[in-house]
Amino acid sequence: MTQAVATNDRATTFDVAAVRADFPILARNVHKKPLVYLDNAASSQKPRQVIEAVDQYYRRHNANVHRGLHTLSDEATAAYEAAREKVRGFINAAEIAEVIFTKGTTEAINLVAASYGRAHLSAGDEVLITYMEHHSNIVPWQMICEQTGAVLRVCPINERGELLLDAFEKLLSDKTRVVAFNHISNALGTVNPVKKMVKMAHAVGAVTVVDGAQAVPHQRIDVRDLDCDFYAFSGHKMFAPTGIGILYGKRYLLEQMPPYQGGGDMIKTVSFEKTVYNELPSKFEAGTPIIAGAVGLGAAVDYLERVGLDAVSAYEHSLLEYGDQRLKSVPGLRMIGDAVDKTSVFSFVMEGAHPHDIGTILSHTGVAVRTGHHCTEPLMKFFKVPGTVRASLAFYNTREEIDQLVDGLAKVREMLL
Repeated sequence: MTQAVATNDRATTFDVAAVRADFPILARNVHKKPLVYLDNAASSQKPRQVIEAVDQYYRRHNANVHRGLHTLSDEATAAYEAAREKVRGFINAAEIAEVIFTKGTTEAINLVAASYGRAHLSAGDEVLITYMEHHSNIVPWQMICEQTGAVLRVCPINERGELLLDAFEKLLSDKTRVVAFNHISNALGTVNPVKKMVKMAHAVGAVTVVDGAQAVPHQRIDVRDLDCDFYAFSGHKMFAPTGIGILYGKRYLLEQMPPYQGGGDMIKTVSFEKTVYNELPSKFEAGTPIIAGAVGLGAAVDYLERVGLDAVSAYEHSLLEYGDQRLKSVPGLRMIGDAVDKTSVFSFVMEGAHPHDIGTILSHTGVAVRTGHHCTEPLMKFFKVPGTVRASLAFYNTREEIDQLVDGLAKVREMLL
């Protein structure tokens, strides 16, 4: 399964067979068929290197972090903070103080909305989001707007699933305080021009919040180059355990924000009269953290660095082009989201077949896809569909698996149409 892809005018060989060997779950059968896992936008599978790192932590180093004076606590603390440094380097943050461990993208966005939003928004201020946002980048801002009197604005998209930048620019004003948008749409695969959008938002003095959950597994992220103010992502989308994620924030913004939660480790001193909060990043990490998850995230970063995100991006782009060609040949299939700049997601409907029925039949052929609104109900309403079938790629997928998806859709037509 060694497949050649072209990138930057040179041929790069990506050994997908070697990569697949690192993921134990890919060897199993489902309904007596080899598993074809195409639900990576929902959650990725885990390589043995991550599984073994978590296992090793629990077998040899398990203890609470930061306050213990014994050996296990020292080892756990070292592993936890080493993972933070790995993430810092992975996204090119300026310092570890700007890397906050959270439960995932959802909690990271809620942290910014509740802490920064509550402290900085007031009646008449505006928060700008886009039509293609995940519910996790809609609902927190609705909640804060209701509490503060701020107004939520929404930037439209076109029929291809691309942001209308002219409209985006017109919606920006001296009332805009926060601009929140995804880097890559989870439902469409559209890649937004983040750097340009950040610059436009900064021109009116707005703070930017980027949902990077779908971008981090597929391309190299440099938060300093993007110049975004906040960037959120989840471990489980990038081959790490569930329950761990990251909020990156510029230090000067994090310093002016009140804590999101109160409790242990986010304090320096506590008395009944006054509490003095801890320094960054501890100020935003109340209570016992997700230590094993952080260790697993660090191992996932190591794994992605070893495989090489540039090679991953090039290989996945070749799969995207192949899959797009194959799927568009399926009779009655309509692609939802056909942006010029997109990655790793095929979202579609089929005439005469409900997405849930398609997903069920595909599962019985061994093919795992996601069906429904993908936590993007407003986006589904825009396209006038109840939901879609979403097949989403990772670097362990192959052309043969895309062929199996297409064969499965032929079975759908045979049974339903």
